[in-house]
Amino acid sequence: MRRLAGVLAVAAVAAVVLTGCGGENWAKKCTTTGTVVECAPDQRPQVKDVTGDLLDGGTYDVTQDRGKVVVVNFWGSWCAPCRAEADDLEQTYQATKAKGVTFIGVNSRDDKDSAKAFERGRVTYPSIYDFDGKVALKFDVTQTSTPATLILDRQGRIAVALRAATTHTQLQPLVEKIAAEGTG
Repeated sequence: MRRLAGVLAVAAVAAVVLTGCGGENWAKKCTTTGTVVECAPDQRPQVKDVTGDLLDGGTYDVTQDRGKVVVVNFWGSWCAPCRAEADDLEQTYQATKAKGVTFIGVNSRDDKDSAKAFERGRVTYPSIYDFDGKVALKFDVTQTSTPATLILDRQGRIAVALRAATTHTQLQPLVEKIAAEGTG
């Protein structure tokens, strides 16, 4: 019953997000190519007040990473494309972390044990446990799909949204492009 309630809660959250919460859809101001949305610096929406409990304990607050490029990946252990992209995400994380880039996962619709088992041996960066999708809403994601990945610039604005599974060859150049913008 708890699983059904969780699925219904996520469906309700998705419906709200897909309608844009009645507000303006920021992605319409950006360039969309297939499943990749890229926003010019003056069109990037600011991410605010995103916090959550980490799978392995502790909490995360996106504001602690201002000044860094933050790659946010939305995933679930039940998601086959998430399993397929995990190695690519880790490879990109390892290749870019020295350039002031950090990664955070956002796990949804999982029990904690399944989520922890999924991460073990796959990724070394932390993940927020977001069973009911409330953290995803705080990112103002205009289209929900799992997996999905956001790249936040050093000012905490959404620079890129990938609305499907990604690969190292797709993700790393996008991350490096945003990281090269510097702090200006």
